[in-house]
Amino acid sequence: MANENDPRVDPQEDPENEANTQGEGAQAPSPAGDEEIIEAEVVDDGTPAVGGDAHDAEAETGEEASGDADPAVDDGDALAQAEAILEEEGSKSEAEVLAEERLVDLQRLQAEYVNYRRRVERDRDVARETAVISVLNSLLPVLDDIEAARQHGDLEEGSPFASISKKLDSILGQHGLVRYGEVGAEFDPNVHEALLQQPSPEVEVETVSHVLRAGYRSGDRILRAAQVGVSVPE
Repeated sequence: MANENDPRVDPQEDPENEANTQGEGAQAPSPAGDEEIIEAEVVDDGTPAVGGDAHDAEAETGEEASGDADPAVDDGDALAQAEAILEEEGSKSEAEVLAEERLVDLQRLQAEYVNYRRRVERDRDVARETAVISVLNSLLPVLDDIEAARQHGDLEEGSPFASISKKLDSILGQHGLVRYGEVGAEFDPNVHEALLQQPSPEVEVETVSHVLRAGYRSGDRILRAAQVGVSVPE
């Protein structure tokens, strides 16, 4: 080992001193340098940064995420509300259509019932009228005999047969039976049946001169035409 006091050795040129000096400088890094290296390694490894910067980054990320999510949620709620409104309107329209169909059915049934009731009443009236006419037609020969007896004087006033005749005429009159055919009436081929015809200077139109058998009618219906003799102008 060289003597330090040897004037021939320059301390600045001593290789060992220089090596020691360099070794000490390389082996004794500053504390600040170690912290920077550690921090750089932590950042490179992907570990979250320690300090306010990392917290701020997370907060900003959360705000961005929440800001991006809110419009989507709002859009979803609006879409759901729109679908609910459309479904409600659709259900109302179906209910209205169903109500209209039921109303039409009810009106049709009511019209059918009214027509049925009118038809039944009309058929009832026709059946009653037919029955009455049938009975009246069956009694016409009896009425002819009573009229013949009256003309021959067999139905004297106050006799029992005269009373029965009046009652029968009254009852039949209540059912609409009318006796017609009088001498001097104008001849009508619709209600009269001419069995005799003779000219006469006393008439200007065809006139009933004799009633051979009385006619009967009920309302507008002729049950039997009157058989008459007719006088015609010369």
